[in-house]
Amino acid sequence: MIEIKGCGTALVTPFEKNLDVDYNAFRKLVRRQIAGGIHFLVPLGTTGETPCLEENEKIHILEITVEEAGKRIPVITGAGSNNTKEVIRNMQVLGKTGVDAFLIVTPYYNKPTQSGLYNHFKAAAESTDKPIIMYNVPGRTSVNMSAETCLKLAEIKNIIAVKEASSNYSQISEIIRNAPEGFNVLSGNDDETLSLCATGASGVISVASNIAPELLSGFANKLMEGDFEDAADIHHKLMPLFKNCFIESNPIPVKSALHIMGLMENTLRPPLYASEKKTDEIMKQTLKDLNLI
Repeated sequence: MIEIKGCGTALVTPFEKNLDVDYNAFRKLVRRQIAGGIHFLVPLGTTGETPCLEENEKIHILEITVEEAGKRIPVITGAGSNNTKEVIRNMQVLGKTGVDAFLIVTPYYNKPTQSGLYNHFKAAAESTDKPIIMYNVPGRTSVNMSAETCLKLAEIKNIIAVKEASSNYSQISEIIRNAPEGFNVLSGNDDETLSLCATGASGVISVASNIAPELLSGFANKLMEGDFEDAADIHHKLMPLFKNCFIESNPIPVKSALHIMGLMENTLRPPLYASEKKTDEIMKQTLKDLNLI
């Protein structure tokens, strides 16, 4: 089993103006992340607009990511669904690309019970030899995985971590405090990374690192070194970026920023659409304040 810690980037998926995936831009983004010191990569998550991608597009995105990572850093692919059978199929198909692990979100819309959540993840884990990272984000799924359920699942050998985006510090703290050896907790929200890592979390799956990989990897390095004084300084410097990445639905502001930086078109697939002018102005000022443009 691999250990996932530090800062991982929830990669955006660039599109051309005609809405085709811009694979050349994506490859450049992946190279930029690796050069910026990011510790692991997470394609095909929410930030990647995965619900609007075709299977062949997902496979090619993973092939590029795995090729560029070159075993230097882990690649963790999103494979979640609100259909347990579909999750297992996703892992079978996407796992052939050579990814190192799977990120699986709690089932959305159909609102399973805690018992349903346990059996969903248990079935997924039993269908693969690869590591699994669970993802709890009730703001998007309308279901919260309790600390009790998470810790029960943490006893399964190849369930190695949870990405926690519930913003429920008491719940997350309980998971950190009672987690078995080898099970890690990752922040699912950039602005909560400092507080969670100061009390035992192992890192973050970041949206903001799409924009500023060097700053976020440096931030994570300080946290892993236990240098919380310097980490706090970086946290305060980055807070406007953390906040502004969500002034519209993710990844709309991130794509605005990357477009301003000349890295990709400001194009999203419906039902998401390009940023409003006000968002562009805010992101441009945020980039200037961080000396990124």
